[in-house]
Amino acid sequence: MATVPLLSDAEMSAEARAVLDDIRATRGTDFINNFWRALAHDPALLDATWQRLKSVMGPGTLDPLTKELIYIAVSVANGCEYCAHSHTAAARARGMTSAQHGELLSVIGMASQTNALATALQVPVDDAFKL
Repeated sequence: MATVPLLSDAEMSAEARAVLDDIRATRGTDFINNFWRALAHDPALLDATWQRLKSVMGPGTLDPLTKELIYIAVSVANGCEYCAHSHTAAARARGMTSAQHGELLSVIGMASQTNALATALQVPVDDAFKL
């Protein structure tokens, strides 16, 4: 259950609706997910988050699918069910196959295990790995 009500367009401020309009235009869809509707309580935070996300997830040296795969991995590591689901859907929309999803989950699982072991053992970082 959300800690704030999810606002409909009619319930939010004009400033928040303007951000949602930009999300719709940028994504080419009328769908606005619950994350943005929760953030609409604070139009400044909503706008800042959208502007940063638009920049980070926009064109760059990493392709869109790779960015979504990284987002999934970080979301899983942080235990964010919402983000894991929304970015898995986004990755599928960008062409992620079932085989790629399975391989991604294997990498996430392996990294989680080896991270925990290295942390538990307090293994010092090799000089060769440091800049």
